[in-house]
Amino acid sequence: MAAAARVLVVDDEPDIRSTIRDILEDEGYAVDLAESAAAAREARRRQRPDVVLLDIWMPDLDGISLLREWNERGGLPCPVIMISGHGTVETAVEATRLGAWDFIEKPISLAKLLLVVGHALEAGRLKRENEGLRRQLPAPGDLVGSGRAMQALRAQIDKIAAHDTGVLVAGEPGTGKETIARALHDRSARRAGPFVTVAAGAIARETAALALFGAEDANGVQHGLFEQANGGTLYLDEVAELDPELQLRLSSVIERRALIRCGGHEPVALDARVIAATAHDLGALVAAGRFREELYYQLKIVPLAVPPLRERGDDIPELLRYHTDWFANRDQLPYRNFPVAVQNRLRHYAWPGNLRELRNLVQRLLVLGSTSEVTLEEVEAALGSGGAVATPTPGAPGIDFSLPLREAREQFERAYLLHQLDAAGGSVGKLAKAVGMERTHLYRKLKDLDIDPRAPARENQGVSNP
Repeated sequence: MAAAARVLVVDDEPDIRSTIRDILEDEGYAVDLAESAAAAREARRRQRPDVVLLDIWMPDLDGISLLREWNERGGLPCPVIMISGHGTVETAVEATRLGAWDFIEKPISLAKLLLVVGHALEAGRLKRENEGLRRQLPAPGDLVGSGRAMQALRAQIDKIAAHDTGVLVAGEPGTGKETIARALHDRSARRAGPFVTVAAGAIARETAALALFGAEDANGVQHGLFEQANGGTLYLDEVAELDPELQLRLSSVIERRALIRCGGHEPVALDARVIAATAHDLGALVAAGRFREELYYQLKIVPLAVPPLRERGDDIPELLRYHTDWFANRDQLPYRNFPVAVQNRLRHYAWPGNLRELRNLVQRLLVLGSTSEVTLEEVEAALGSGGAVATPTPGAPGIDFSLPLREAREQFERAYLLHQLDAAGGSVGKLAKAVGMERTHLYRKLKDLDIDPRAPARENQGVSNP
């Protein structure tokens, strides 16, 4: 079950506090009360509110000064609604300049209170969700496909979404793991809460703990991504990229349903569903001592495997139509038709980059095409040397099959990336698109495999991976 939205009421008048609490609790809100600025600071430290109702006139420190203090120390914790019995125009202008969401006048109207709080909650939810997203236009997010694999996956998602447990989404890069996580969130009781995305490999290691768990000191509180996801879902992309210390802290957060901010000493209650995703074999990483065993089992309460695109040939025509419509509408590109011969060619393509590669292919063909129909020649040119047909192969040349699985996989990955890097002319940007990996993850992978993208090919070929 999703947690009730939390409202912090700051007012020095006991009757006002109790009246507002009774009204809001009758509507299903969780309410914290503070009679002063000092009590408000402590309440905010204990747990992040979703909305603050703040009285302007208080004896120790007035609401405008507290609003200014929060602004100067990391920004407002959430939408702040000012309560005023006899405010002036100057007070209203200053509060608005400092980021106040709205005003409620005393005596308080029940109807206006509920309306303003409801609107503020929605605005706060959208802001918190956006804080956790990457700085890029979102990719298409629908679960497209009517084949058996997608029907089975949808049935699993519907079943899992009804239970508020952790989920581990496993699948190759580019298979749409974030889309799966969003579908789980949208079908769950947490759908009205934020969906916050954390790309583990894209956070600088020296600031990762601060970004995830927040911080606090004598000057105030900085809420991390976990607290921004309170009441909703935290999607942790490529959890295998977390370093050992962060794995330990994440395990503690999941176990205790509470976190301790950097610099803090008291636990802060947390109510967020964690959906983790990985393209790695976490079981093998556990066996190799590179991933914490307790965290692995905490995340894998409900495992969900996403099939690669090469196993979804029946969905290709539908996916082509969907992405053609999407890019034509978003980018105002001319619509182009994919004839049956082209569809059949792409149904039997290996799709090493999965859905991400298909999206890029469709966009490229719409941008560069000049006719109403896509031709086979265009497709072959766009696929280039990577246009291999998906056929089963009993073995791979150059792989020592006497090696343990992890070392054999690394040997193959190194040979594969060297081949693709050569085909990309040494460009890491082109390589990222060809193999369907984010640049941050790709640079780390190249470093792990002792591949220097700036070195001549013969130098990389001469380096053996231990």
